[in-house]
Amino acid sequence: MSITKKSIIGEIVAMDYHTASVFKSHKIDFCCSGGRSIEEACQSVNVSTNDLLNELTKVLKERKSLLPDFKSWDMDLLADFIEKKHHRYVRRSIPELKIHLNKLVKIYSKAHPELRTIETLFTASAQDLLQHLEKEESFLFPYIRKMKESKNKRADVIKPPFDTLQNPIQMMKHEHEQEGERFIKIAALSNNYTPPEDASNIYRATFAMLKEFQEDLHLHIHLENNILFPKAIEAEKRINHH
Repeated sequence: MSITKKSIIGEIVAMDYHTASVFKSHKIDFCCSGGRSIEEACQSVNVSTNDLLNELTKVLKERKSLLPDFKSWDMDLLADFIEKKHHRYVRRSIPELKIHLNKLVKIYSKAHPELRTIETLFTASAQDLLQHLEKEESFLFPYIRKMKESKNKRADVIKPPFDTLQNPIQMMKHEHEQEGERFIKIAALSNNYTPPEDASNIYRATFAMLKEFQEDLHLHIHLENNILFPKAIEAEKRINHH
């Protein structure tokens, strides 16, 4: 895999997720804003393009990917994986995080008023994310599976109610962007999930959970924006040309 300054960051991470650590270390968003070239991304955060390219090359040399090769997966398998792994994780984690954040606000918000804003942001994110998952599971993913099934059976696909996949995908990507922005704010308010010196165990655990939640969200959004959605759009084009 040869990377140049014109390479698209979302595509690089799609080829090997370990490169994500390089982008994260420079606060370059590879999931919601994955359509930019390395050159554009470096300019936006004032980082040397050559330095970043060297770091990426080093990571690719050092690490043989331990993660599955998502890029090679069929779109129905990707949809199943996202639903069973990431959607379940979000639904399981939200109630627990809400309880923990509520406790932190009650006990520590006088000394750390930013906790109230973190709780407000997370509550809004949780509500929107749960609706987002419903939309994907009720119409987008089932249609993606139908396209795959029709290809296997060489049958016609029923025309979707949303005219073209581009419409719901644009909506999902816009919602991904909103969540990405909320978590940038949460990370900034929490000093990148660093608990204060005097933090109790519950304080530390909550920040660790929030950090894990954001990391899972990044992989979740990346799998959709950079791998599943392009595959689905390509499949729809092929169907329309037949």
